[in-house]
Amino acid sequence: MSFVDKTGLLAGSELELLGDGSVLAEWAEGPVWLPEQAALRYSDIPGNRILQWSAATGLVSVYREGVEFTNGRTTGLEGEVIQCSHGNRWVEVDRGDEPAPLVSDWHGRRFNSPNDVIVKSDGTIWFSDPSYGIFRGREGHPGRLEYRDHWVFRLDPVTCECEPVIMDVEMPNGLAFSPDESLLYSSDNSIDLPSEEPNPDGTHAIRVYKVIDGRLCKGGRDFVLVQDGIADGIRVDELGNVWSAEFSGVHVYSPGGEEIAYIPSAEGHVGNLCFGGDDGTDLFVLCTTQAYRLPTTVRDASHVLRARL
Repeated sequence: MSFVDKTGLLAGSELELLGDGSVLAEWAEGPVWLPEQAALRYSDIPGNRILQWSAATGLVSVYREGVEFTNGRTTGLEGEVIQCSHGNRWVEVDRGDEPAPLVSDWHGRRFNSPNDVIVKSDGTIWFSDPSYGIFRGREGHPGRLEYRDHWVFRLDPVTCECEPVIMDVEMPNGLAFSPDESLLYSSDNSIDLPSEEPNPDGTHAIRVYKVIDGRLCKGGRDFVLVQDGIADGIRVDELGNVWSAEFSGVHVYSPGGEEIAYIPSAEGHVGNLCFGGDDGTDLFVLCTTQAYRLPTTVRDASHVLRARL
């Protein structure tokens, strides 16, 4: 599929490897751009460490080890890093010192293994809770489903209220809001069971929900049925296009669900992606063991919305 103007992609652009290849992840996930540090931070889940690429040095280094199998991350309204911990079964905040938990349970029942997290413009924290970290040995610790399901939750950090907002997904993963935050997208991947057993009848879709009163999700429907394995991490740009990390590359869908572009992976499966860089228009793509960069002409919808507030 050719690159077309409405995707924000530049004709002839190719994925650029970041770093010199001396520091590799076993499975790269959870990227976030840190503008004050001009750095890309991401997880090596099985390696139980966090890696970071610096624009100043051009190199990848180990940011922290023994991190309890962190996965998805984002930044809060003040630039703090908010991330998911498979091992601790909670969502935590990293302000540069020892990470501290933000929420660890729902009505006394521990979460499964929070996977992906986003922050709404009102400061609330929304995260998915599949069970990869308690059923896949290299991604966390053995455990059980304490609330016996897999949901998407919303945390109000001011009131500490945490409640489920999506309960009809089978195995939630990536999350992203539309540019005006009236819609919430969630990948649903029960075809990819935590036990790693085949599940051909499972879900492999990106679903979309109406966000009511900024706190409830209603009217869920399939946005796209994913043909290229599963949708892992997803992002929405300022035009409303959905950028989806799938098995063989990045697929870009219009707000109407039409696939409008495809970026082949540089190596292995694509686990996740994010926007960043000096002006927010660089697309960072995690391809199994390493991070790559691709220039675009668009920015993450949340970046644009926050800039207006």
